[in-house]
Amino acid sequence: MATISKLSNPCLNYSSSTSFGIRSSSSAPKFFIDLRTSNSNSNSNRLSGSRLSFVINPSNRGSLCIKCSQADGNGSSVKRTTLHDLYERQGQSPWYDNLCRPVTDLIPLIESGVRGVTSNPAIFQKAISTSNSYNDQFRELVQAGKDIDSVYWELVVKDIQDACKLFETIYDKTDGGDGYVSVEVSPILADDTEGTVEDAKWLHKKVERSNVYIKIPATAPCIPSIKEVISLGISVNVTLIFSLARYEAVIDAYLDGLEASGLSDLSRVTSVASFFVSRVDTLVDKMLEKIGTPEALDLRGKAANAQAALAYKLYQKKFSGPRWEALVKKGAKKQRLLWASTSVKNPAYPDTLYVDPLIGPDTVSTMPDQALQAFIDHGSVARTIDSNVSEAEGIYSALEKLGIDWGFVGSQLELEGVDSFKKAFDSLIDSLQEKANTLKLVSL
Repeated sequence: MATISKLSNPCLNYSSSTSFGIRSSSSAPKFFIDLRTSNSNSNSNRLSGSRLSFVINPSNRGSLCIKCSQADGNGSSVKRTTLHDLYERQGQSPWYDNLCRPVTDLIPLIESGVRGVTSNPAIFQKAISTSNSYNDQFRELVQAGKDIDSVYWELVVKDIQDACKLFETIYDKTDGGDGYVSVEVSPILADDTEGTVEDAKWLHKKVERSNVYIKIPATAPCIPSIKEVISLGISVNVTLIFSLARYEAVIDAYLDGLEASGLSDLSRVTSVASFFVSRVDTLVDKMLEKIGTPEALDLRGKAANAQAALAYKLYQKKFSGPRWEALVKKGAKKQRLLWASTSVKNPAYPDTLYVDPLIGPDTVSTMPDQALQAFIDHGSVARTIDSNVSEAEGIYSALEKLGIDWGFVGSQLELEGVDSFKKAFDSLIDSLQEKANTLKLVSL
């Protein structure tokens, strides 16, 4: 039986939209349909029967946040959401930006149209430190004499392997086009070229799943790492991209890696480039508010999507022409653009601001809970990423004229992103060590 639970962050409705502008919003309590079966002992957690039934708590009032359940010709329940439409009609793959135990919680999301999963050190820090689901494995590892770093990676790798298994069918059906699960190298290696390469090789071998993406940050020292890892035939999710200049360097590293691989069949070496969006507006908006002119204030909330549209234009340019066509003959696949950081940081903005305007073919949108629920509820499925490139170029140039230094924005956000992941990693290691010390004392 499907159940409905109240969202902690209600979805927002909005009206009168433009490609890159800010849409007015109004909030109302919403509900999220939990597509898992109510039987907690069920391994599959799959829905069955000819129709969905709903259990509604009379104390909860509001509209539903997932539109689904259409019967197929055989009378069984087929859940249709905007995520299915996004992929089937526009060629964009919706991924989920979160991972925790039990990993089987991903099953209803997969049924709702999610086609991949991304993780990062901050996600694992939250998952492991707030859940009891890791306790048994943690205890076994500590009692086996494992050091804390090893314990951390054993916990992470198990989640990644289990998630890869769930997405294996999608990976197989799309011939390696989708169904990936991403896991990041140690964040402390963000400035270590060789260390990143070795960590990526170790992590890839440790997970040992064809549909795993090894995440490598797009820091300057790691650009050569990306080329090297790709040349070894390891698929990569390049993360923490905040500027057009760095994005072009990432594309070149991918192309260089493919050319240096020496492989006759490049079809199994794939990559995504994770271009971050909402954090761009968070920083640029502060800069615009400091400038304070009407022109500056009018550009708030527009920088991120404008830069993203130009990134897509660059993507189209780089993955065309003689150099790319030569790689295609060997089976090479485009390094898809992935929109990351799609949750809205400013509550005054509509909750699908970093999803609706960034829809285009051969791209990925990875969404955390808030953005995913909002898009399923009231997202618009239409090709928007290149619907008004001239407007994006105008916004980008207008911001430059106001003194916004895009190079500074990219560098600052990269520093903040790397620092955030390092702090999350260090915090988790410290808490695990403390927990291990307590466990050892109890065992004495």
